[in-house]
Amino acid sequence: MKVLKYVIGGAATGAAAAYLLGYDYLFSGISKTYFRGKSSAYIDDGILFPGNLIATKDPERWTEDPEYNKKELPENVIENLKHSKTAAFVVIKNGKILHEQYWDGYNQLSQTNSFSMAKAVTVMLLGKALEDGIIKDIDEKLSDFHPEFKEKQFGKDVTLKNLAQMEAGLDWDEDYNNPFLPNAKAYYGKDLIKAVFSRKFKEEPGTRFEYQSGTTQLLGFALKKALNRTLAGYLSEKFWIPMGMEQNASWSTDSYGMEKTYCCIHSNARDYAKLGQLFLDNGKVGEHQILNRDFIEQMRTPTEKSKEIYGMGLWINHDNPIKHYYFLGLQGQYIIMVPEHNMVIVRTGSYRNNPKNDRGRPDQVKFLVNETVSLFR
Repeated sequence: MKVLKYVIGGAATGAAAAYLLGYDYLFSGISKTYFRGKSSAYIDDGILFPGNLIATKDPERWTEDPEYNKKELPENVIENLKHSKTAAFVVIKNGKILHEQYWDGYNQLSQTNSFSMAKAVTVMLLGKALEDGIIKDIDEKLSDFHPEFKEKQFGKDVTLKNLAQMEAGLDWDEDYNNPFLPNAKAYYGKDLIKAVFSRKFKEEPGTRFEYQSGTTQLLGFALKKALNRTLAGYLSEKFWIPMGMEQNASWSTDSYGMEKTYCCIHSNARDYAKLGQLFLDNGKVGEHQILNRDFIEQMRTPTEKSKEIYGMGLWINHDNPIKHYYFLGLQGQYIIMVPEHNMVIVRTGSYRNNPKNDRGRPDQVKFLVNETVSLFR
């Protein structure tokens, strides 16, 4: 009994200390991962978090290409996809679905976590808010929406464009493996304001490119303040419904209904492909201009500070002979646009050891582009 008493007492003391030190989110993380046989966030964990509905209306299925699923993928591509625990692989060419394949029990209806692909979606919402006149200028300051940032060194000068381009100068260590760093607190914690607003700025904005989830979350807070509604609702009205998405989706939130704008849209591969097609079509769906073409161009234009690998929410590879740009999420979530071949490639799955030797970009993206274009040329 004494041993039990000491164990319980020690656990209670540890829990109290974790709470006081701001690490209470660790208990949520442990229950959502280790207790479920996982070691970190995973593509099916959307059901474990609160979320806001991204509704569709009058869904439109992809038109099938006459060659739909008639070609088998080469053995080296199959091996790569299986080795990387791929859930879905979809190829769109000339606006029609040409190939789709699923593994490990996933199918057309399976909704998986976008992870950081949501960063590009958040930037799309910024573009739409500018177009709608809700936000007047991309160079408006974060502190115009949240005055508390006027009191922060460097923070008072951060613009929405700085946030979109990952040049905010935020003190944020983008590490997904260390549970004591801010990504874990934002992901598993209950309060995104506590997780993000507490961070300082370490340098003048616009000085340097540094990819940070906290930066896109700050952009999300500015958008939420400007729109005065859920970002999921705005995404539904401005994109999901006009694009005829096949399924409703959801966007994970904290306990106060704030979307995790750096990640966590849960949708299926076919609808992710529609986001890619929107960029190939320069913001149009049919005859309707859904997103301003100039803003689309700004998103996919590489910045000097990133050394030409990032635009606004999108990763870019103009080094490869087959040029492409893409949405990128943790563990290998990709929506890849290949303009020269009018092609969209979507891959979702759980690739935890994804090599990034291509100037910080995943090698797998370049491999899939080259092999898929070669097969479906």
